[in-house]
Amino acid sequence: MSARTGTGPTRLFRVVATAEAITWAGLLTGMFLKYVTETTEVAVSVFGMLHGIVFIAYCLTTVVVGIDRRWSASRLMLGLVSSVPPFMTIWFDRHVEKAGGLSDSWRLTTEPPHGAVERPAAWLLRNPLQGAVAGIVAVAALTGVALLVGPPVG
Repeated sequence: MSARTGTGPTRLFRVVATAEAITWAGLLTGMFLKYVTETTEVAVSVFGMLHGIVFIAYCLTTVVVGIDRRWSASRLMLGLVSSVPPFMTIWFDRHVEKAGGLSDSWRLTTEPPHGAVERPAAWLLRNPLQGAVAGIVAVAALTGVALLVGPPVG
């Protein structure tokens, strides 16, 4: 997750936003097979879990990129909300790039962090191996909490 490894904010955000959209497609396909054709529930189980994991990863990635790029609160919220409707993460990725909100390098790997929010983000980005492990642990922990809470009602 650092400029040293070649994974800047634009590339990381695009990969995770695209993965979120792909898992949405898989989940929608699974729902079609389960509820319309009534042929199988397997795809809902598989893509439901995958989509949940990638959804959480997208939200965490959005927060880290938003902190690094100094997005406004409204841009950050739009990025997070774009994870709810199917395929909107792709739109948000293109939208924020056109608006100049992405970059090929991490600001916080070279600039000093300011404030309590930037300090942990800077540490994660300056220590890419530990940052990646922390990200995986955070996604796993939040996925565990989501499983304990149960599936969305709707």
